[in-house]
Amino acid sequence: MQHSSMKKGRVVVGMSGGVDSSVSAWLLKQQGYEVIGLFMKNWEDDDDSEYCSSRQDWLDAASVADLVGVDIEAVNFAAEYKDRVFAEFLREYSAGRTPNPDVLCNAEIKFKAFLDHAMSLGADLIATGHYARVRAVEEAGRTQYQLLKGLDTSKDQSYFLHRLNQAQLSRTLFPLGELPKTEVRRIAEELQLPNAKKKDSTGICFIGERPFREFLNRYLPTAPGPIKTPEGEVLGQHVGLAFYTFGQRKGLGIGGIKGHQREDGTADAWYAARKDLANNTLYVVQGHDHPWLLDRELKADHVSWISGEAPAQGIYGAKTRYRQPDAECTLLQSDAQTLSLTFTEPQWAVTPGQSVVMYDGDVCLGGGLIS
Repeated sequence: MQHSSMKKGRVVVGMSGGVDSSVSAWLLKQQGYEVIGLFMKNWEDDDDSEYCSSRQDWLDAASVADLVGVDIEAVNFAAEYKDRVFAEFLREYSAGRTPNPDVLCNAEIKFKAFLDHAMSLGADLIATGHYARVRAVEEAGRTQYQLLKGLDTSKDQSYFLHRLNQAQLSRTLFPLGELPKTEVRRIAEELQLPNAKKKDSTGICFIGERPFREFLNRYLPTAPGPIKTPEGEVLGQHVGLAFYTFGQRKGLGIGGIKGHQREDGTADAWYAARKDLANNTLYVVQGHDHPWLLDRELKADHVSWISGEAPAQGIYGAKTRYRQPDAECTLLQSDAQTLSLTFTEPQWAVTPGQSVVMYDGDVCLGGGLIS
């Protein structure tokens, strides 16, 4: 087990009200740790609405804590969240990029504000319900902490954790890293946890299930402009470049336009493919495999390496979005700020603002923001 050399100390577990963090708390208690649950409230705007369920989540977390027999407290990080995550999220959208707030939330809230708070409670370690693993490796007389993929590859969340550093990983436990999700659900049902059947939360951490465009609308000005083909033909109007992402097919508002048709009258779907910020123009292309949607190379900035040092040039795996298998790539250049790589096979809809995350087998090396 990770960190096994430590005496079983005090662990503060982030309990969200979901099944993963609930089972994590129970497992740690079984392993002999002194467990304290901490419920984070990160979002306050319109929290009484149908989409944000933090009140229900808190009730679920509290009743699980009661059943498992651990103390739980709620802590409010809404100010830090707005400052460190949401402001950055809006900045990126305004610049025409598509950020991943879950990555930022982990780096800035769950493993910074939360970790600091846990240490003030006298914690030795923190734990979350992420599907990932930590491995301690002795190198040249010092301990290096590696972030590994969760064993359940369909649930692995190392992609979202790639900005963690040595200090954070050295104090973190991922109790679910070795388990398949089906086993976590089974444990929850066996323990008769009140949230055993609760469905996994989807959507962005603070937006929940609400319609995304409607949410952004409240914070970003809409600036309509033309939707054009690569040849310059105007097909319609977009509502604002911030509201579209590369590879987006639904919600473009040009559904009736056939464009290039086959002999049988059918036509390929349209996809958002480029943004011209200077001219406020959205370019769309027809067909999933249009050259504008395929990239063999990328550059990234705001790079973060888990070991603290850039990996050597060479062949690795990389993901440019969460739900995709590792794609073989060659790392051409990397330092503390930037990286550039080329892929063996072209990658689809590589999106500025999203994270590219690099792997050496099961070991997550770190990554950066696609520029």
